[in-house]
Amino acid sequence: MDDYPAPAFQTPEPYGFLYLGFHADPPQRLPLYRQTAGRRSAAARLTTAAKSISGQPGVVSVRVFRAVLIPPLPGAPRHDLAMLIRTTGVDQLQAVRTSDAVSALGGEVILAGANAAKIGETEASDQGTFLFNHFTVESDAEPTQVWRGFTGWYTEKTGIDNSTALKSTQPAQFSFVNYARLPGPPFPFLINQLARPSFHRFVRATLKANDMRALPAFYRVVSTEGP
Repeated sequence: MDDYPAPAFQTPEPYGFLYLGFHADPPQRLPLYRQTAGRRSAAARLTTAAKSISGQPGVVSVRVFRAVLIPPLPGAPRHDLAMLIRTTGVDQLQAVRTSDAVSALGGEVILAGANAAKIGETEASDQGTFLFNHFTVESDAEPTQVWRGFTGWYTEKTGIDNSTALKSTQPAQFSFVNYARLPGPPFPFLINQLARPSFHRFVRATLKANDMRALPAFYRVVSTEGP
C-alpha cells in the first residue's frame, strides 16, 4: 500500500483570488506556446492594466502570466495568457471582478475564490515555471481533501516544496485549481510523473476513485504588481 508522509501545511492565505484567462491568438492544438507578436502585444496590454488594477481598493497584488506548455487534454483551458488578482478578502472579489478596469479586459473567469490549503511559498520567486492545475469534480468529493491526500507524493517524488490550493466561492469555470511553482522546467516534471508507476497506481487512481480529473497548464510570470 502506498503511503507518503503529508507535507507541513501552513495557515491558508486570507485573500480572495481572481484567476482570469485570455486568448491572444486562436486556441492551438500543439502543447508548446511560442512567443508570437499577438501574444507579446496582449501581454503588454495586460501588464499596463495590472498597474491600474493594483491601485484599486481591495486589491493586494496582480500577476500576469504567459503560457509555455499546455497538454492538449479534453476540457483543459488553453489560454495564452493569465492574470491572478489577490484581493483583501473574498468579500472583495465581486467588486473587483465587476470593476470597469477588470471587465474591460474581457478575460474568462477560471476561478474566483479563496486559498483552501497551502504548502510553502509559491511566490517566493517570480522565476521559473508555474503550474495551474485545474481539477474537474464529477462527484460529491471534497476536492481540497482529495488533493491533500496525494500532496505527499508530489513533495516526495517531484521535489515541489510549495502549493497554493484555490477553491471557488463564486460561479466560475473550475471549482478547484492548484497553483504551484515547479523546481524545474515543465517537460521533466511531466515525464517524472508519467514514468513512475506510483503516479498511476496512487495519484491517478485516487483521482479516478473520486471522479476527478487534473488538467495542468504551465506558465511563466510576465509582470508582478504588489508584494
